[in-house]
Order: sequence, then C-alpha cells, then structure tokens
Amino acid sequence: MNVGRIRSEFPALSKATGERPPAYLDSACMSLVPRPVLDAMTEYYRDYPGCAGRSLHRFAVEVGRRFEESREAFARFLGRSDPRATVFVRNATEAINLVGEGLSWRRGDRVLISDREHNSNLIVWQRLVRERGVRLEILRLSDDGSFDGEELDRHLARGVRLVSLFHTSNLDGRSLPVREITERGHDAGALVLFDGCQAAPHAKVDLDRAGVDFYAVSAHKMLGPTGTGVLSAAPHALDTLRPLLVGGETVVRSDLSSHELREAPYRFEAGLQNYAGAIGAKAALDYLGRVGFDAVLAQELRLNRRVTAAFEDERRLELLGPRDPAARPSIFAFTLEGIDPADAALFLDEGHGVMVRSGMHCVHSFYAERGLSGSVRASLYLYNDTADADRLVAGLVELLERVPARSVSGTSAARTVSSARRATVRSRAAGSKGAAARSARPPRTAGPGRAASATGSG
Repeated sequence: MNVGRIRSEFPALSKATGERPPAYLDSACMSLVPRPVLDAMTEYYRDYPGCAGRSLHRFAVEVGRRFEESREAFARFLGRSDPRATVFVRNATEAINLVGEGLSWRRGDRVLISDREHNSNLIVWQRLVRERGVRLEILRLSDDGSFDGEELDRHLARGVRLVSLFHTSNLDGRSLPVREITERGHDAGALVLFDGCQAAPHAKVDLDRAGVDFYAVSAHKMLGPTGTGVLSAAPHALDTLRPLLVGGETVVRSDLSSHELREAPYRFEAGLQNYAGAIGAKAALDYLGRVGFDAVLAQELRLNRRVTAAFEDERRLELLGPRDPAARPSIFAFTLEGIDPADAALFLDEGHGVMVRSGMHCVHSFYAERGLSGSVRASLYLYNDTADADRLVAGLVELLERVPARSVSGTSAARTVSSARRATVRSRAAGSKGAAARSARPPRTAGPGRAASATGSG
C-alpha cells in the first residue's frame, strides 16, 4: 500500500504553505474523506439533483439507479446476499433505535448488552426498561480482551430476547467473536444485533455466513459522509420490525382512513432520502475495496506496534484493553498518571499537531463505574503513516517530562506549568511549550452545545 499516494487523495491532509499536515488520529470518531467521495457527492448535486422514485424525468431516474446501486454495494460489502434487507438511515444510532423501537416487546423481555457499550447501544434499552418493562442484563467483559462464552450462556439461559453488543469497541479497540456469539444466541432463541461502526471500516464482514440478525454501521467512520448509515438485516428479522418513521415513500396507497405499507426496505425509509450521502458512501466502499482490508490492517498494526513499544516501560501511561496491538489494531487508548485527558489532547494538538480524542468516548457507564474522568484515544486508519505515529510518541514523551509524576489527577496536576501560562495569556502560544501552558487552564465554560463538554458526550 502506497501510503503517500493515499494521503495525497485526502484534502484535509494537505498542508498550507510553511505548515505541517495534521497527524489525524481520531478516525474512530470520524474518518477523513477522500476526493473520489467528495467528487461523487458533487456530481449528484451538479449533474442529476433529482428525487428518486417520485418523478419520471432523467434526473429522477438516474438518482434512483445510483441510490439502489449504493444499497447493493452495502449489501455486498457486509456479506449480505439480499440487498432488500439493507435499510438506509442517518447513522448506526438510528439503526439501533429502529430495532429497539421496531420490535414488539412484552413486559419482562430481556435485552443483553455488555458493560462497555456506546451510549447508542445503551440508552435506547434503558428507555425500554422504563417505558415497556423490558429487563436489561449486563454481560461483564474482562479488561484483557478475552471472551467468556460460558458467561454468555449463563445469561442466555435466563431467557434473552435480544443480544446487542459492539463488534469492535470504540473504547479500547477489542473485537468480539461475532459468529460464536450469534450461534450461542440463536441456540438460546435470541435475536442478535451488533454495532459494527468500529469493525466494518477495518476488516471484512460476512454477515450471512455469521448468521447475524441486525448490524448497524455509519458511513462517517469509513471514509464516507456524515448523516448516512445502514441497518443490514437478515430478511426474516427485518420483517419483525415496525417502522420507526412513516410518511412519504413508505406506502403503496393511502386514503383518509387507512394505508398500506410498501415492502422492505422502503417501508423503513420515510421522506426524501440523503441521496448524496448514499452515493458518496458507495464511493467510499469502492475506495476501501481498491485498497483492500489486508493492506489497511497491516498498516494500522504496524503503526500501533510502533507506538505501543515506545511506552512499554512507561509506568505513568496505562493502556486500556488488550496489551497486544494485534487485539486492538486501530486503537491506542490510555490514561496518563497526573494528567487530565483533555489537557493531554490540547497539548498534543496545539504543540505537535496531533489530533486525538479525549473524554469518555460516549461510554460514560464504563468510566462512571470506575470513578475515572476519561481517557485519551488515538485511532489509526489507512492514511496514517510513520510520521504520525512518531509525532504522537514525541508529544506524549514531552508532556510526561513537563508534568512530573504526582499523586493528584486532573487539571490541578497540569498547574505545574502555570507560570508559563501567565507569560502567554494575552497571545496564542506557539509550539509545545505554549500548549503545555494552556493545558493548565481550568475547564472551559462554553454554552450548552457539544463543545462545552470535555467528557466526550457525542
């Protein structure tokens, strides 16, 4: 894989005159977008900006054809033989909500999730507990990444209606054995859903072979645009769902007293669809197909091993998840003794041009149970190179040198550099020294928007 050529196809990595390109290590939150994807979306708006399935003119016919091609591409990409069970949604969150709200629940039905699920795979079930009397079971996972199938069976023996788990964790990068879990779940009479957001962008998925009932993905994790996702279902499982939304394009006919819903997947796709998003997502799938997952995995693993080895003997850096990078190839997640995660992220960005994620990574339940304020996550993808990894290492080494080991944690630990902060308070400091100074400032007091939270609420 020619990483240099790949990087040249991502406009966000183009450096301005006299500047270094960013070391973007936040792809688990949102990947960058290559030119072919941007071009495909622009082509829709420029050359055939019509409504699929509503009009008969050439614009409408062309966008309808491209939209269905995108559906077929997702089905192939995820290992589904029948594209009619591929439903376009805004993102994986909506896909999981479609399953949660679409199944017909009885009081006492059980849902089984793990103890470290993304909020998208937690809150919907908690609401069903309150509103419909569903029981929520928690599968405890080990910190070392191993999986206990017998513990799963013990939960299933209680009569679980739905197993809903991550495929790959956005918290620490571990993956669960999808086929084994699905087989055990089906043997116990349960449906099985996986959040595939962190898995599908990095490895080949074969859902029909694994027998998975529901699988949720977001295009913005896999080189595609925001606002586009898919619920990939087994046809028999999709037929059990009630649409989350109804209205335009979901019916065969309607009168003032009744209506008849269309067949799947169209009954689940209410209103005008995000055609540009679906078309751009197909271009992203095509791009990944040309590169190949073997090459993507090899590059991620090489860089992760390089970073992990650099801190193998660093006592102040505590890894989250498996020690072996091969068990978490795209994720290097950690905490730093005596340094708040938000301070570390600011230091890396402003001093070294390294972009990482800090906070609770939408897994608040994991941190709340352990009394932690959050962690730092560097996530790798096909456009990252050795220079990105080395800049991350250099930034962390410098930060650990500047902030001595102390028993306290949080922003108070970073106040060891407060004198430098006072010297630069009236101007934007340059370089890692200035970034270290700014990391000592108290938490921001922004308004109620997403930027106001340092806990990773999004």
